[in-house]
Amino acid sequence: MEENNKLELLHTEEGAYYTRLTKKFLNRKHWAPKNPFQIKAFIPGTIQEIYVQVGDVVLAGDNVLILEAMKMRNLVTAEVDGTIKAIYVKTGENVAKNILLIDIEEVKH
Repeated sequence: MEENNKLELLHTEEGAYYTRLTKKFLNRKHWAPKNPFQIKAFIPGTIQEIYVQVGDVVLAGDNVLILEAMKMRNLVTAEVDGTIKAIYVKTGENVAKNILLIDIEEVKH
């Protein structure tokens, strides 16, 4: 296993410590919390229908599109209340997993 000779400071819930990390670990994809205002493809598939347009107001649970994958039609819903800011796909388009489909703008009260 190839190792990095440089000591790295890591912070954990128990405290901080120095360690030597592998190159594989240093090049990993970093975790980021899910953004509820971005709708991404959870599986590769084809966009069958889009129920919203830019500027539409959606409530949490509203249907926004259908993503067909492996002959199953998956109804994708909004997780939050907001206004459709941008739609990055069109009907009939094939999408890969984790591709951004729709941006929702937070409703200011």
